[in-house]
Amino acid sequence: MTDDIPEPPSGLRALLPDLAPWRASRDFRRLWYSGLISNFGSFLTFVALPVQLKDLTGSAAAVGAIGAVELIPLLVFGLYGGALADAWDKRKLIVWTEVGQGVLSAVLLLNALLPEPAVWPLYVVAALSSGLVSVQRPALDSLWPRIVAHDHLPAAASLNSFRWTVGGVAGPALAGVVVAYAGLGWAYGADLLTFLVSVALVVRIAAAPASHEAARPSLRAIAEGARYAWSRKELLGTYAVDLAAMFLAMPLAVLPFLADELDAEWSLGLMYASVPLGALLVSLVSGWTGRIHRHGQMVVLAAALWGLAIAAAGVMSNVWLVLLFLTVAGGCDMVSGIFRGIMWNQTIPDELRGRLAGIELLSYSVGPTVGQVRSGGFAAWWGVRASVWSGGVLCAGAVGLLALCLPKLMTYDARTDEHAARVREQRAAARV
Repeated sequence: MTDDIPEPPSGLRALLPDLAPWRASRDFRRLWYSGLISNFGSFLTFVALPVQLKDLTGSAAAVGAIGAVELIPLLVFGLYGGALADAWDKRKLIVWTEVGQGVLSAVLLLNALLPEPAVWPLYVVAALSSGLVSVQRPALDSLWPRIVAHDHLPAAASLNSFRWTVGGVAGPALAGVVVAYAGLGWAYGADLLTFLVSVALVVRIAAAPASHEAARPSLRAIAEGARYAWSRKELLGTYAVDLAAMFLAMPLAVLPFLADELDAEWSLGLMYASVPLGALLVSLVSGWTGRIHRHGQMVVLAAALWGLAIAAAGVMSNVWLVLLFLTVAGGCDMVSGIFRGIMWNQTIPDELRGRLAGIELLSYSVGPTVGQVRSGGFAAWWGVRASVWSGGVLCAGAVGLLALCLPKLMTYDARTDEHAARVREQRAAARV
């Protein structure tokens, strides 16, 4: 097997997900299962926490403020977490951050079981969880290229997206039922259990020590990663497009209020599950992504369509049409995410992967986090549905403007890009 770009399959196999990384790497399978299980539990809490805040406060702004308390840990630990991922054993970072997330789930469970649950622990847990995610995600994102062959990276990106969407569909849908009929404690308890199982899987993967070229974690090392990112305008484009899409058009904070306004409280779990469902449907037919080489164009197109679909969901008064357009939006977001991941994994050198993954984390996490504040504030000021459709329209316009301002993103071609070619050569030389 070589690291040359493989010939794409034909027929039905061209649409089905490519299982080559699954067959070739035992560590990939273990990490994949770990992510599936912990993501499933995390989505239970993802629904339960804003519902609990809504019940305790009755305020859309209070729910949107979750994003505000998550923002500072993201900014601080996202970049430093990337430097840690380059300098430390990635497996150890993943294991201990999973343990920390389990402890936080236990805190939510204990608070929910109190006769009068307090509001402040919800914000504290949200902030601490954001910090742990900021440390863990760069380690995870920089570990995948180590355990997967270079020519399997597009397939691995699709399989990882599929893993996320399975939890994203099943978790919120089940959470809506669990919270309504069993109570918040059951959702938090199930999340705690999933973290325990996830840790048991992750500890069995091989150690992933730092590359010998990696710099020690420091401000200088972080600045080195930032300079490299700035020199890669096509990478900057992917960060900027995703940041704009998530900041302007992420409606999750107001979904509990949207369900109430549509007189369809029963649909809240389905609303949370609709975006991941769209992503899941795209993942099931993701084989076609291996035949696309102009990844930047696909990132821009999919992000613009995400915004338009969110805008359509905001103007609909029929709950089933709202669910339909949220599903379409999720599919578009998945397409954008797949091609962003391929560009990152195929072009960034190993010794910088952690720090660049930290920057990537900020691009796809800060947007939704601040977006919750935007959507909650707009809903309190202008109305829930106006908050949703206006964000979608602004997203489509912003993405179009970024496409005009970043020509290197639009002309990127994996077959001719010098950075992709250099990484292919390095991987091939390392295997000789």
